[in-house]
Amino acid sequence: MVIYTVLADVNEDQFQNPQELVSVWGDIREDVQRLGGELRESYALVGTSDFLVTFEVEEEDAAIQIAIAIERHGLDTETMRAVPIERMSDIVDDI
Repeated sequence: MVIYTVLADVNEDQFQNPQELVSVWGDIREDVQRLGGELRESYALVGTSDFLVTFEVEEEDAAIQIAIAIERHGLDTETMRAVPIERMSDIVDDI
């Protein structure tokens, strides 16, 4: 499975209060699972992005679908493929 990381920002037009925002995380978890992924971690951030979400999925198409599904919940996203540091030595050996 491939790991993807999503930086998400709250679309403030979508939420009236913080409690509404908290309530979407169960729905996001369900969407990730329904689309064939596994939600690994999610964090609220202090800084330029509001949230960090990490999920695993086998196919790139499913990763795109998951990113779109997260946006459907009122979050603007930037999705990136993540490579575990432990794999870096294998990757750079041939350079």
